[in-house]
Parts: sequence; structure tokens; C-alpha cells
Amino acid sequence: MESFIQTLAVYAIPVLFGITLHEAAHGYVARYFGDPTAEQAGRISLNPTRHIDPVGTIVVPLFLLISTKLLGGAGLLFGWAKPVPVDWSRLRHPKRDILWVALAGPASNLLMGIGWVLILRILLMLNMDISDFWGRMAIAGVQVNLVLMALNLVPLPPLDGGRIVYSLLPQPYADQYARIEPYGMLILIVLMFTGVLWLLLQPFLLAGQWIIRLFL
Repeated sequence: MESFIQTLAVYAIPVLFGITLHEAAHGYVARYFGDPTAEQAGRISLNPTRHIDPVGTIVVPLFLLISTKLLGGAGLLFGWAKPVPVDWSRLRHPKRDILWVALAGPASNLLMGIGWVLILRILLMLNMDISDFWGRMAIAGVQVNLVLMALNLVPLPPLDGGRIVYSLLPQPYADQYARIEPYGMLILIVLMFTGVLWLLLQPFLLAGQWIIRLFL
């Protein structure tokens, strides 16, 4: 039990901020491109309590963490926050700007991953044992944010990767592609349980790891 509580403490902050700041980034970039909906809803905030979804931010990550501890080995730890409201029609150039709003979430996770690796580097420079609490938290921060970045870049609506693909496709093809969205989460679950999701994540994880290593 003590070991699990320690692991929970190590992952709590990286998961909480990795998920909630991802959503805040969407709202910030949407405001920059002309849509104040998220700001009006009070969602452009670094306060995690404004973004927490009880199931996606707490229950699912906790369940996955417990499952990983019970089964052993490395698990896929992820979750989600309450989606930031974005009125695509209020963007100055909706079809084009969707790309940047969608990309903001994964980009924020990459930046947080870099932030955690810089903390790890400072600990190493101070000759601190990175197997202690703060070192483990920094490593967890890198891992969690890379997974969140990779997961959200999967080109499946309603994930950010799906929005990016929609923005890049010519309008007739984009409209056809958008019809997948009602079934997107079901498809994601099937991909997860069949192991295909992990294969789809690999290119994004490898790219993220390569960038992260530049700062280590």
C-alpha cells in the first residue's frame, strides 16, 4: 500500500497539469484566433479545478495506475479534462485556424515534457539522486506528457489529430472525414484493447523522445 501511495503521489501532479493545461492551451489559442468562448467560460486558466473532469482526470488515470501496479510492467497512463468550448465559426479563418487550436494541446504537452526534463537536468547538476521523489516525479512528468501528446495526435476525430487532418483536407474530403467523429471514441477503445493504438503512438512517441533528448 505504501508503495502505491508513493507512486500515486509521484504521478498526481504530472497527470493533473498535463491534462488540464492541455485544455487551457486550446482555449488560449482559440482566443488568439478570434474565438473568446473559452475565455468567457473562464477556461483560460492555469487553475486545474476549472478543467477537471471527475471521470477523465481522476477515475480513469487512477484505475490505469492501479491496474499497472497490480499487473506489473508499463501501462498506458492517460486521461482527459473537460473539453474547452470552442465555437469554430467565431475563428477568423475557421478551416485554417482549427489546425492551430487543435495543435496547441499536444504542443503544450511537449513543452511540459521539456519543462520536466529541465527539472531532471537541474537535479542531476545538483548531484541529487533521481530515484528519490522529485526525480521520479520529473521522469513521470516526461512520460505522461509524451503519452498525452502522442495520444492526442492520433488522426481520429474527435482527438486533436483528427482536427488537424480535417483542417488540412480539401473541404469535400474534410466533411466526409468529420462523419467519423460520433464513432471516434468507440474506435479508440477498440484500438486500445487490440493493441493497435500502441503501434499508432510509436511514431509520435519517438519524435517526442528525440526532441526531449535535445534538452537533457
